[in-house]
Amino acid sequence: MPIDHTRRSFLKSAGVALSGLALTTQSVSASSTENRYIIDLADASDDVLSGLTVVHHLDQIDIAVVEGEESQVSGTRYSKDVEMELDQAEIENNGDGDEPGPHKLSQLQWDKQAQRISDVHGTTRGEGTRVSVIDSGALETHPDLAGVLNTDLSKNFTGDGGDYNPIISDHGTHVSGIIAGDDTNGTGIVGTAPGTDLVALRVFTGPFATFGDIIAAMVFSADIESDVANMSLGAYPLPMDADTALLRDTIERATDYANDQGTLMIAAAGNDGVNLDTDGDVISLPNEADNVMSISATGPIGYRWNDPGNGKFIRNYHAAFNHIDQPTTTPAPYTNYGSEAIDISAPGGNYDQNASDDENWQYDLVLSTVFDFGDESLVPNYGWKAGTSMAAPQVSATAALVKSVNPDATPAQIRNHLEATAEDVGQPTYSGEGHLDTHAAVETKIGN
Repeated sequence: MPIDHTRRSFLKSAGVALSGLALTTQSVSASSTENRYIIDLADASDDVLSGLTVVHHLDQIDIAVVEGEESQVSGTRYSKDVEMELDQAEIENNGDGDEPGPHKLSQLQWDKQAQRISDVHGTTRGEGTRVSVIDSGALETHPDLAGVLNTDLSKNFTGDGGDYNPIISDHGTHVSGIIAGDDTNGTGIVGTAPGTDLVALRVFTGPFATFGDIIAAMVFSADIESDVANMSLGAYPLPMDADTALLRDTIERATDYANDQGTLMIAAAGNDGVNLDTDGDVISLPNEADNVMSISATGPIGYRWNDPGNGKFIRNYHAAFNHIDQPTTTPAPYTNYGSEAIDISAPGGNYDQNASDDENWQYDLVLSTVFDFGDESLVPNYGWKAGTSMAAPQVSATAALVKSVNPDATPAQIRNHLEATAEDVGQPTYSGEGHLDTHAAVETKIGN
């Protein structure tokens, strides 16, 4: 169940990440699963799968995910599957009741305002593209998602008997709204690419996910010709040793396959606050795999706080940018970084540890679609989260916009274009090639 935290109690329970479900050192454990393995089929015998329960048979990349005894896979090249567990510390909209009505919630989306999304939509809304969200599912009854979610292609990879709708976590619902929240229904928020075809691929059963299911969803994204696959997930630190060699190889086979099929893979850099360039013999996956864009997070400090001229009763939300203490390109303290490990940064939300409880601190986070738990069903709602999990979908949605106006562009061309048009904010250690500039990416033709 979601927990209605005050600011101090939330910071204490969730650590510095301030993210409802983004992956942090404090809230994620990655461990090998019992009796579940990833097998390399490339040079294996024809009967290698005999007696095993095949969970995912991925001929496209010569991999099988299986269940059985370790003695049954010995003699083959195999790796134990890796399971992730998330601690669901959740931050809710705990404003004082003076929020604008649902049809004006987009006025609180500093991320969309900073990226000039309303201007960009005059050129494209992402028509003719498809984005897969590999996550905890998306709530199909949410009014901001019902019109954009492709329920025919959306799928559950966990084997828990459900469908693509979430069970516990609203992380994927929040991510989906950032990408494609429908602004034509008269209510709610706006997504960056509301004209895209959104596909929810659920890989979490509550707080648990395995890389085997994630890799299967990556391959599926390529098979259904998604232009972009968003992965606001990952595990860190994973040792770079023989035990994880096949896991990394499998992920890179999947990303290579996706790239060949025309799917750009985009992943959150992680919320451990570490320099991934200097962290020793460990790796963060999938964001540090080949053919994956790795996205760090930024955000403002002081957006719509109780400053003169920016009071909560003043409805000029664009003017709020004139009263922030730090700009929207400010690196968030939780974000992973490293000039080599990060491709670009994007709006993911920020926070000020010294702010008082009566400030409107939640406005520095990212507002999107969530849900509450009703007596018999999940109830659509809106709420704030922060994390690189919120930054990655900003880039995924922009990639869809770029693809919409450059329909023949390859994943590599789109990736290079996003990096080339990124704003130079003078912080390569945190922003790599620069900070996402959606307006420049869409209005500048690839190659110009």
